[in-house]
Amino acid sequence: MSEHPYLLVHGLIGSLRDLAPVFHSRGMQAHAPDLLGYGAMQHVDPCAITLPGQVEHLARWLAERDIERVHLVGHSVGGAIAMLFATAHPTSVASIHNVEGNFSLADAFWSASVARMTAHEADTMLAQLRENPDGWLAKSGIAASASHRATASSFLGNQPASTIQATARSVVAVTGHADYLDAVRKIFAGQVPVHLIAGERSRDGWNVPQWALEKAASFTCVPGGHLMMVEDPARFVDALTSSQERSGDR
Repeated sequence: MSEHPYLLVHGLIGSLRDLAPVFHSRGMQAHAPDLLGYGAMQHVDPCAITLPGQVEHLARWLAERDIERVHLVGHSVGGAIAMLFATAHPTSVASIHNVEGNFSLADAFWSASVARMTAHEADTMLAQLRENPDGWLAKSGIAASASHRATASSFLGNQPASTIQATARSVVAVTGHADYLDAVRKIFAGQVPVHLIAGERSRDGWNVPQWALEKAASFTCVPGGHLMMVEDPARFVDALTSSQERSGDR
């Protein structure tokens, strides 16, 4: 069993807070604090919402609770935040679980599209998604059961369009810079284990460099697509913790 709690960092939309009880049911601690602009932090000025800003927000959140070290779980954009966090606060990271996280602009196709939108276009996009959560799920190959629909509505309602757009613009700015990939290479070459997790349906669309696959502590394909943790939360948590146990991370 892990000696350190898990810190769950979500992507462009939503939250991973619903996974915390699944970890707890397996005797493990997990935290999913609201990022700047999300959930209870929706009031934050969009101008203050950047990936480096989220890193320092998470560092403060941990310090306020005297949590010294965590297993980082970053999904999609959260994967990029996890890499930046490990670069800025290496002693606070026991391991990283990169769940289809951004390695470069090639992984930021939707972020790049949102970043180019006007504020009105972004508002309209989010309003349309909220009106049709079943359609949003269908794009990820998820059947719209009652529980899936509830999760989709929660994800889509967790942030305003201005937060999505500010985050998207920062994703493009950060991952489009050569320094970002250099920093990621250093993490993979360092002492912190990095586990890669992909959905079976979405694996081919994830632009993981060959060197990352070779250096990773593990690579796990989970049944499902990019939103595998929505599709089957228990299966996702079991796959994540099993990969860590097999590699001996504590």
